[in-house]
Amino acid sequence: MAADTTDIDDIREQARRWLADDPDPASRDELTAVLDGLPTSAPELADRFAGPLTFGTAGLRGPLRAGPNGMNLAVVTQAAAGLVAWLAAQGGTGPLVIGYDARHGSRQFAERTAQVATGAGRPALLLPRPLPTPVLAYAVRQLGAVAGVMVTASHNPPQDNGYKVYLGAELGGELGAGAQIVPPADAGIEAAIRSVGPLTQVPLGEPGQVLGDDLVASYVERATAVIDPDGPRDLTVAYTPLHGVGAAVLTAAFARAGFPTPGVVPDQAEPDPAFPTVSFPNPEEPGAVDRLIALADSTGADLAIANDPDADRCAVVVRDDRHGWRMLRGDEVGVLLADHLMRRGVTGLYATTIVSSSLLRAMCAARGLPYDETLTGFKWIVRAGGGSAPLVFGYEEALGYCVAPEHVRDKDGITAALTVAELAAGLKTQGRTLTDRLDELAAEFGVHHTDQLSARVDDLRIIADAMARVRAVTPTTLLGQSVDSVKDLLPETDAVILRTASARVVIRPSGTEPKLKAYLEVVEPVPDGDVASARSRAEAAVGRLRTEVAAALGL
Repeated sequence: MAADTTDIDDIREQARRWLADDPDPASRDELTAVLDGLPTSAPELADRFAGPLTFGTAGLRGPLRAGPNGMNLAVVTQAAAGLVAWLAAQGGTGPLVIGYDARHGSRQFAERTAQVATGAGRPALLLPRPLPTPVLAYAVRQLGAVAGVMVTASHNPPQDNGYKVYLGAELGGELGAGAQIVPPADAGIEAAIRSVGPLTQVPLGEPGQVLGDDLVASYVERATAVIDPDGPRDLTVAYTPLHGVGAAVLTAAFARAGFPTPGVVPDQAEPDPAFPTVSFPNPEEPGAVDRLIALADSTGADLAIANDPDADRCAVVVRDDRHGWRMLRGDEVGVLLADHLMRRGVTGLYATTIVSSSLLRAMCAARGLPYDETLTGFKWIVRAGGGSAPLVFGYEEALGYCVAPEHVRDKDGITAALTVAELAAGLKTQGRTLTDRLDELAAEFGVHHTDQLSARVDDLRIIADAMARVRAVTPTTLLGQSVDSVKDLLPETDAVILRTASARVVIRPSGTEPKLKAYLEVVEPVPDGDVASARSRAEAAVGRLRTEVAAALGL
């Protein structure tokens, strides 16, 4: 952005005030260097002071850098002070439990959160080392905490970090016990954060209590109880944590459950905040699981599994006669897990989101099971049905699965991996595979082919313009069929849903990344039992649908 002299003087003064209150010498030096680079550095300085990171239902997430529009010790101190003030104002009792991943700054941010909590008179419990997000979500319930904080940016780029908040039963209620916050808690916490005075006046207490490994062992024990203790265990698995924190916990869970220990991609096994072997630490990104596939090939693995860096998501890669090794879509894993639980006799509510496949709805209708559909995000999935029936399974297409809500009320990549392994091992005893089971479901319910159109942008105005365009000039036909349903979800959420007789499109901005997404689905009947031909027809139709939707969005 361009900045005139008045703008530069104003931002310079904001930066000087920030420097006077910043508790971190390293970030003070960083910001001073930017100031010294004026006027050349004016655009960068303006971006750092474009506004504070907003605390929303996903907490905080942003680049590691000095200034209010970044993740740094000052921002975390203010966020922690606001959070503990809000908890006190709500009358919440009990400790604050804090977890962190292995990203740059995560441990420092977690320890500062603990000091702010104890400085305000609230006990703080820190997880013993960098651990998966589901361990923190489990700890909130297990320890009777008033709330939990997880310092992580999940699968964001290496230069990012984040700060997620969970509530315990006292403030979150039965459905939200150990779940991420939802409105109005997010707005209340944001207001409390903005009310925090000078950081030099925020009292800092003791470091808090560092929990022992017994908490992790308890998580692993409960995780393995999710699957049948007497089921088949003959399965060779290749695994990668993508330089994240999942390896130790996942391999411990597999060993305790009686599975052979998965082979781990050697140069991705240890946590590394630089994520050196991947261009983007998200298993869905092109090339991210290339090393995993190579390991699966060399070891003759039956299937391959990847967690994202904080191990709350689970990617499954299988051998496919048409494609060789391929990653199953989140919708495919979701319906496989749901079908597996249904076959095991697990009754209760099954839930997914508005952007996921409609196949789960069809399965529940056919099998007489309650079903609900929510906005995107596990904070909504775990509250599905409003308590009308106990939630037993929820998933979202972005590789997130909750197979045991009573264990972790959030997505959990460890228990999902165990349950996938249980299913695959059982099928293997019959000489069959996960793709065989998918074909069975397609033959029964039709091929539900899903895909995604995703556009990453540098300028958020592109997303706003595209959403405005599709609302102003809504397509009247897709794939030669009339668009017979248009649903605009504003103001509840920024999304538009288009439906024809055989297709559905959901268009929305990403909640965590600068992306515009269109979720595409085509349902192709299989009247003659020829699943392969139906899949080919559906795949071709989704390709055409992608082209039409891109044109409608001006992309």
